[in-house]
Amino acid sequence: MEAVIGLLVMLLGVSHGVETHCDGRQNGAQCYGPLGGTVVLQLMTKASATRRYQWLSKTAVILDVRGNIILSNRLEKRSSFTPSSGTFRINKLSRTDGGEYRLRTFDSDGTHLENRTLQLTIEAPVSSVLLDSECLSQGEMKVSCSSQGADSPQYSWTLDNHALTDSELLSANTETNNITLKQHVSGKLVCSVKNKVSRVLKELEKSNCGFIFIDCIPPNGTHISQWVFAATNTLCIEPTTAPTITATSQAESGITVSINPNNNITSSNNTVTHPPSEDSWDINLSRLICGVRAAVVILALIGITVFFAWKKKKNKMAQGSVVRRQIEDQENSVVMVGMRRSSSDL
Repeated sequence: MEAVIGLLVMLLGVSHGVETHCDGRQNGAQCYGPLGGTVVLQLMTKASATRRYQWLSKTAVILDVRGNIILSNRLEKRSSFTPSSGTFRINKLSRTDGGEYRLRTFDSDGTHLENRTLQLTIEAPVSSVLLDSECLSQGEMKVSCSSQGADSPQYSWTLDNHALTDSELLSANTETNNITLKQHVSGKLVCSVKNKVSRVLKELEKSNCGFIFIDCIPPNGTHISQWVFAATNTLCIEPTTAPTITATSQAESGITVSINPNNNITSSNNTVTHPPSEDSWDINLSRLICGVRAAVVILALIGITVFFAWKKKKNKMAQGSVVRRQIEDQENSVVMVGMRRSSSDL
């Protein structure tokens, strides 16, 4: 089963580019290699200084070198040895590559000089990290960090590049993949997932989940100090100022009844004067502008009516003058003079 998983990892290229280094010059060294990746083992400082050496697994000789000549290499297709640096590089690691190895060295006459052990462990690296967040009923945020394919993943969290504190967490443990942040916490949250062969970071911008903190004393006198959802909040909201409503005028009864913003009805023998609000100034200004416009229209209509009446009267006067002149001209004509003379002779 492990061999199948390792093959799938290599085929998918999940560990492409993952490489680890380990110093195996100390007896009992613990080394880790990424599944499907590469491990570079420092077996000795300089191989050419040793006459002959062998690197063995529990069942076979893996590498046999004499001086600078490689006599045998069972992993030749996916490994390389550099005598000048004493490093052994193994690629495309599988689960079966893990286990205990021994390095034996000899002098020129074949005398055994040293025998060292090395433990190689193969781990699947962290392939990807997912962050899921959920806003809780009181504004807290639950964040889950998950990784895929990794062996023995270890989790750690930071907020704006610093470790999370107890004042920011509902639970103090930050080494698990699930944490719950308090309401006031905001900033860049980073989840780090690592094991012996890899490390992957994933970040999330933490918000306040739409909650706000209110601290006030409403009209009922009860102190309120809590986090509430802003979209549905009805606490500590200032009431809208209501205009004074006059039931009877002072001229009629001398009593004015008004309704204050707290909906308490009060009455007095004196009129309560409230300073005009901005809305009332806007309404009065609008009414003034409308009144001025109406006055201009009325004056224009009156002017037009007067003008046409004067024009009509002038035309009538002009027509009357013409008729009188025609009559006078007729009276002074020759016919009329002759008729006057004839009538005088008679």
